[in-house]
Amino acid sequence: MKNLKLPTLTAVAALALSACATAPSAPASTVAPRLEGALVSAEAAGVAAKPVPKDWWRLYQSDALDGLVTQALANNRSLAGAAANLEQVRAGLSEARSALLPSTTATGSAQYARDPSLAPGDLENDVYSLGFEMAYEIDVFGRVSSSIDAARQDAAAAEAAYQAAALMVAGETARAWIDYCAGNIQLETAQSNYGLQEETLSLTRTLFDAGRGIRLDVVQAEAALRRAEADIPSVRASRDAALFRLARLTGQTPAEMSQAVPPCESMPQLVSLLPTGESASLLARRPDVRQAELQLAGAAARVGVATANLYPSVSIGGSVSTASIGGTGDMFKEDGVSFGLGPLISWNFPNVAASRARLKSAEAGVDIALANFDETFLTALEEAEVALTNYAAEKERYAALDASAAAAAEAAELSRARYRAGSANFLSVLDAERTFIETRTSLVQSEAARASAEINVFMAMGGGWAD
Repeated sequence: MKNLKLPTLTAVAALALSACATAPSAPASTVAPRLEGALVSAEAAGVAAKPVPKDWWRLYQSDALDGLVTQALANNRSLAGAAANLEQVRAGLSEARSALLPSTTATGSAQYARDPSLAPGDLENDVYSLGFEMAYEIDVFGRVSSSIDAARQDAAAAEAAYQAAALMVAGETARAWIDYCAGNIQLETAQSNYGLQEETLSLTRTLFDAGRGIRLDVVQAEAALRRAEADIPSVRASRDAALFRLARLTGQTPAEMSQAVPPCESMPQLVSLLPTGESASLLARRPDVRQAELQLAGAAARVGVATANLYPSVSIGGSVSTASIGGTGDMFKEDGVSFGLGPLISWNFPNVAASRARLKSAEAGVDIALANFDETFLTALEEAEVALTNYAAEKERYAALDASAAAAAEAAELSRARYRAGSANFLSVLDAERTFIETRTSLVQSEAARASAEINVFMAMGGGWAD
């Protein structure tokens, strides 16, 4: 076989050395480096600067909550969709990596053909052929490596998106469980309020029958009883709505969840100070911020792909084929085999307008991704500050309501005692009991709001995703 001379390939190689294109790195954010020290609201919230564990819901030491979150992470349907999307993007990365290997094509055919070039009398005959082609792209200008880098960043961003979805599912499951527990407590409180009004109505009737009361007191007591009764259905409906939300989050039907829901008669409580970690590492903990960062890196890699498309595509290819007429016995004889080997150069030149337009589009994509990263980072900071502020405010509100409820309970008892003794009118009893009931209801609602605010803090801080 003759030596192959490749002057064209040599010329292209020289061109590559003189004009090789490299993928640009992602531009730096002008916002993220300005985050220094603790978050503004951290001190007022009274939180601990300890790392947030990945399974943060275990800090409540509730077997019921732990089981529900575990079930949600395994069965939630939106999370299953995010997992499938991750697998789809990872498959795209495998496809991009395949460009590092030679492409191969095998062909074979058998047909009955008519060929006028054949000898007289043999114009029609059976024709058999086999062929094999192989091509390998030399990544002179970085198109392949940039494509792989872009696909790698896409896969990492999809993984961050999955983690963001998992954080959302865990947080919403914990919140639904808290709402369910709060619903049970509020329902018990509403029923207790109803029982209190029953006792008051009984007292007014007893005094009226004994000639020590008036009919107006009985009517007012009965009206208060009916108002307390009217509160119960709405509280029950709110509790059931939390139950049905738990069913959806854990991938169950409402009927299944109604049978399987664990009992809850008290609000889940953290066993230690709420951990938030160092605020400076918020960037590493928030999966949505990490996703935006990876999308920025992927956009930069696509600029490398678009830049490489301005230059020639160089491949080394080879092929071998054989054909036989009339039968397969002659297919592998020397005179029936042909082959070829050499470079293949493809270049959209001199009309590179489309390639330049794609490059400009890719560069604009980097600007979009950078703006999205900055916005995502600032949104994360806002959510963290708001969550901490609301948590601090709800803790303060709960402490005040707790003291108020204790005082209101004492006032209601004293008012009832004075009414029995005939030293106070029934209006003061109604007013004291209304204040007590309203304060006690607000206290239960505040306890639920405080627990929900804790969940918001965990989610705003990224839920320990990077651990």
